[in-house]
Amino acid sequence: MPKFDPQNTLTGTRHHRRSIRLKGYDYSQAGGYFVTVVAWHRECLFGEVMNGKMVLNEYGKIANECWLAIPEHFPNVELGAYIIMPNHVHGVVVIVNRRGTVPVPNDNTHHPIQGGETPPLRMPTLGQIVAYFKYQSTKEMNLLDNTGTVTKFWQRNYYEHVIRDETDLQNKTDYIEANPLLWDEDDENPINANK
Repeated sequence: MPKFDPQNTLTGTRHHRRSIRLKGYDYSQAGGYFVTVVAWHRECLFGEVMNGKMVLNEYGKIANECWLAIPEHFPNVELGAYIIMPNHVHGVVVIVNRRGTVPVPNDNTHHPIQGGETPPLRMPTLGQIVAYFKYQSTKEMNLLDNTGTVTKFWQRNYYEHVIRDETDLQNKTDYIEANPLLWDEDDENPINANK
């Protein structure tokens, strides 16, 4: 069997992973985003739904703490409604334009500020925010296990929806808040995988 070849010189075609992001959209611009992050292999790792309420286990508590810590790492990010479910997380992330955000230089060289100049501010992208959440929670969950091996807890990608207006925000908030009540019918519920 031939080895994997990203250039695919055997067939003359190149392997491309299809992006699920909006082409040309700036995911660092101010606005609201509905995000879904799914557990590795859709495993129920974070707790269970009991009587229409989510009960977090130790992994779920870590995911919850890491989600709530996002604004501490990204001062220009606010969080809206969110829920840690047995095998996924839904949340509203709002990127705001806020003066006083820590400047992020775009290279590794030192740039002294001259005569009151303000260095340009770079806003984090939604992808960087989600990646930070996944990295931090994975690191903490692996420390909890204390086995010395690294376990994956999240799927590689995430789903996002750009929130367009107040009605859209309210719909996403209502969906998030009702998610535990809808778990029995949820497509992410492993019981429904074979239906």
